[in-house]
Parts: sequence; structure tokens; C-alpha cells
Amino acid sequence: MAITRRQLLLSSVAVTAVGALAACSSDRGTSAPSATPAAPSGGTEPSTSGSPAASNALIGIAMPTKSLERWNRDGAHLQDLLTKAGFQVSLQYADNKQDQQNNQLQNMINDGAKVLVVASIDGTALGPVLQQAKTADVKVIAYDRLINGSENVDFYATFDNYKVGTLQGQFILDNKDKFKGADGTTNLEPFAGSPDDNNAKFFFAGAWDMILPLVTSGEFTVPSGKSPANDDAWASIGIPAWSSDTAQNEMQNRLNSFYGGGKKVNIVLSPNDSLALGIEQALDGGGYKPGTDWPLVTGQDADLANVKNMLADKQSMTVWKDTRKLGDQVAKMIGQVMAGTEVDVNDTKTYDNGVKVVPTYLLEPEVVTKDNAKEKLVDSGFYSASDLGL
Repeated sequence: MAITRRQLLLSSVAVTAVGALAACSSDRGTSAPSATPAAPSGGTEPSTSGSPAASNALIGIAMPTKSLERWNRDGAHLQDLLTKAGFQVSLQYADNKQDQQNNQLQNMINDGAKVLVVASIDGTALGPVLQQAKTADVKVIAYDRLINGSENVDFYATFDNYKVGTLQGQFILDNKDKFKGADGTTNLEPFAGSPDDNNAKFFFAGAWDMILPLVTSGEFTVPSGKSPANDDAWASIGIPAWSSDTAQNEMQNRLNSFYGGGKKVNIVLSPNDSLALGIEQALDGGGYKPGTDWPLVTGQDADLANVKNMLADKQSMTVWKDTRKLGDQVAKMIGQVMAGTEVDVNDTKTYDNGVKVVPTYLLEPEVVTKDNAKEKLVDSGFYSASDLGL
């Protein structure tokens, strides 16, 4: 079902392409932690054998913003891998401004870059600059955000975003009885990501396909009424720009308007950690207490503040996408491009950007909870024990 549903969703996005941002997750508006970005998973460098390291070929990396923890980690990790492989690297952050990212990419092309790695801000606004890349024989790898509406995207590397949602939905189903209200009811409040985000629909659909039947049957109630009738209505509850502050205000409004007289929210579907952080701040301000009436809250990204909240019983889970593995894979793909060998992909049917099906390497996300946070995040070197206060 997941594969079929994902294909349908991708087809829908490709056809509509209404200003979609090809984003992975969020911008929290907070600075990255001071911790040094983690080493590659497993402690080994991915192979870039065969790449012409001695030529000092220039690789351009365009990241969307420095205001989100994960993009700082992604950029620094990929830069480190490529530098060690002998490449020159131009790593640029665009402050979430598409014109700035376009200018950065143009400069990389003019400077002689051989490959561009692009985590796009607006995946529909890159057509002209990617045409320049094509004319200059520069290969383009879309990084974790599908670039729509251009034939000049050579490869895509990402995680299974529909599965992110299914993992959140399954976690809710598996744990719903533990969070049922004292009167036997289960009050759910769903949130979705930024309406202009290409991936937000997939996160929500993966979860909502599992949860909506329980809303329809009456097992779950949504006191706020903010319950999309189907996947296609997801943007009606979307939080623009993945803003923690906006999510906090929205949750506060729902608590103040629909949860008086002792009524409690039992489950909150949050598509990522940025929104979860704001939601948790609203719950805290609303008098909810961990261990007594704190609801189940989902998330994604394993952001440091959220992992700490998880350890403090303020967040139930996060879907972790080990972006070191994504960087490892992209570095390997760059090495293969530069060596003129076949580039590894594992999906050549699903990711239609409206002009072409982009050859894709798809990685698997996984669930992290308080119980396995040390094993997944510390033992793997993603965080140190001291980062998490362990």
C-alpha cells in the first residue's frame, strides 16, 4: 500500500506543482548546536574511489539555511567527505531566500563546478539556473528535496517521506490505549507541515491514511474540528514555514478554545520536531505535566532540543533520518559521476517531477524513542552522551 500511495501522491504533486517547495522538513528559526557535526555512520568514509581527486574538481553544495540544526550538520558532513576525497568544495547557505540560492548556484557554475548538490528552497524556481548548469555540462543532484518542473535534474537522494508518516501513524495506533482519557475518549489534534512544502503532504498522508479511519469511526475525536476529510485537504492545517512559534500559537489557541472544563488533549500528530517543539511549549504553558496528563506527541528529525524533551517525557517519539547516511550516499554518487561510472540508484519509477522521472536513491527512516535513544543516537555517534545529558 505504501508504495502505491506514494506513487499516487508523487503523481498528484507533479501534476499540480502549485508553487511547491521541495523541502524535507522545517526551519525552526534557532541556531545549530555548538557540537561538532557527527562523523560518518559506522566511523568509516564512504567510497569515492575512481573519482579524479587529483584534479581538485569543484563541487558546489547549495543548502537552504543555517537556521536549522540539520542543514548545518548535512552541509558540514558532506563538505568534509568531499574535501577528504580531494575535491574543492563551495558550500553555500541561502538564508531561505530563493533569489540568493539562484545567485549562489550561478556563481558555482561560473566558477567551474562539475557537480551541484542542491537542497532547494523552492523546487519550482530553479529552471533557468539548472538550464545554465546543463549548458555548462554540470551534473545536478537534488538533495533531500525534489526539484520540480525541470528536466535538468540528474539524480535525487532522499528518505522515504511517506514512510516517515506511516511510522508516526503506526506509533500512534500502537500506543493509543496508553493515552486514552479517563472518560474513555481519545482527543486527537493533528498538525501538518508548511503548505508550500513538497514533502509535507507525504509526511501527513503517511500518518493520516492510518489515523483517519479511527477519526471516521469515532474512536478518535478532534475537538478543534481541524480534521482534514482526506489527504488532499492537508494544507488546511499546515503550519507555514514550519514555524515553531506559529505551531505554539496554534496549539495555545486550540487548548484555550476547545479544552476547557477539564477536557484534555490525548494525542498530537506533529509531522516534525520543529512543530513539536512549539506544541510542547504550548502544552507546558497550558499546565500539562509529564507523567500525569501529557499527551502523546510525534516528531521527526531527532533535533537536539526534541531528544532532550523526549528524555524528559515531553515527546513520545521522533522519526530519525540519519542524514550522515544521506551525505555518505551523495558523496559516493558524486565520485561515480566524476569517474564516469554508473551511479547507484534504487528507484527509477516513483519520483516524477512533472517533466521526468528522476533516478533516485532512497534511504529508510527509523523510529527513536526514549528507550532506544542512547543506542540509536549516542552509540552511533550522532550525539555525544553529554549532548543529551546522559
